[in-house]
Amino acid sequence: MHQFRHFMLAVSMLLVAGFTQAALPLHDGSDRELPSLSPMLKSVSPAVVNIATFSSQQATNNPLMNDPFFRHFFNAPDPRQQRQQPPRKRQQSAGSGVIVNADDGIVMTNYHVIKGADEVQVSMEDGRSFTAKVRGSDPELDIAILQIEADNLAEVPLGDSGKLEVGDFVVAIGSPFGLGQTVTTGIVSALDRTGLGIEGYENFIQTDASINPGNSGGALVSLGGELVGINTAILAPAGGNIGIGFAIPVNMAKASMDQILEYGEVKRGQLGIGIQDITPELREAFNLENGQRGVLVTGVSDDSTAKKAGVEAGDVIIAVDGEATNSSGQLRSQIGIKSIGDEVRLTYIRDGKVKKVDIKVGEPQQLTSTTGELHKLLEGARFENNPDGEGVLVSGLSPNSVAAYNGLRPGDVILGANRQRVTNLDSFKKALSLSKQSVLLHVNRNGNSLYLVIR
Repeated sequence: MHQFRHFMLAVSMLLVAGFTQAALPLHDGSDRELPSLSPMLKSVSPAVVNIATFSSQQATNNPLMNDPFFRHFFNAPDPRQQRQQPPRKRQQSAGSGVIVNADDGIVMTNYHVIKGADEVQVSMEDGRSFTAKVRGSDPELDIAILQIEADNLAEVPLGDSGKLEVGDFVVAIGSPFGLGQTVTTGIVSALDRTGLGIEGYENFIQTDASINPGNSGGALVSLGGELVGINTAILAPAGGNIGIGFAIPVNMAKASMDQILEYGEVKRGQLGIGIQDITPELREAFNLENGQRGVLVTGVSDDSTAKKAGVEAGDVIIAVDGEATNSSGQLRSQIGIKSIGDEVRLTYIRDGKVKKVDIKVGEPQQLTSTTGELHKLLEGARFENNPDGEGVLVSGLSPNSVAAYNGLRPGDVILGANRQRVTNLDSFKKALSLSKQSVLLHVNRNGNSLYLVIR
């Protein structure tokens, strides 16, 4: 017991030392140094804002008004003879955001915080409120960039999320449940979390710092006061916080922001390869070392940058620009933060030998149907070759489109169309030409197979 007390005392002293290095120490009445995050928060908190969004939704008439006997009893007019549209309802939601450029009034938040909003209001810690302009968004990463016109703004300096390690202390700042600015602390529980089905590009920081509804878009900062992530989601099977929260790494968010501010949108490129995760069976079949991680190349598109660089099916990619690649989701994120024309260095294994090659990120091989040229029933949809294997990925979809109304979702992988197998964009286009009045789609959604009829 005596040794245990000494051990705990030593641990406490280490924690105190860690905090005092990251934040200026305070003193109690006896002039003893006490660790505190207060000095850091005084500089960071003014740059974390509350976001309120307003949208107008068309109110629907009461279906009882369609009954002539009901209208006669209440002396109500026939809605079919009214020229006026039903009144519009005003809705409001709340989230958080982070000022990352005080001079230009640039605010970073989650896309789902401002999605469908007609008006976005940004409220400061000092009580000021401003109407924000949406500069652009990246729905696949769940990032949106706002701009406000205001003076005397604070900003959170951007850190390097690539230097984070499991066990690092972090602080989450946001406005949960509309309570106002709230600070919670925790550690980095895990890195490179993928396969959660939350976003199109996933490479999350996992933390046990408490994140709740309203924290979305808020800041995850290091003890040095640098922004390392944008809080975006929690795992809550019981409906409440259980200490598993996720944040978008700031390096990924910054890559999207830079493109949004320059082009108004994010232009992601591709290498032109099909990929899948390494399983124990594949590891044995390709004579890989026990425990070897990486991503298997299942195919290489003709005329792609990967083809020109000599990448072949059967290669196992183990790193991008020197950063280890452990899963197909991680590889998509590593390439997803690059701009078209950027050069990346792939490290891969072929026939037991480690090789490296420099490849330029190319234009995405995709089909768009924004005006119905692909098929009139798929207007407002965007498709690309499935980066994880055969099929065609639904990479974008207008929420008001016929396809969305009939059940198609972004992230769906189309395996067949009109009873024809779909392996890539070319076969998809040929299959669609077989029917003009309707489209039968065989879809894989999160591992589940289903059929959809688009009419």
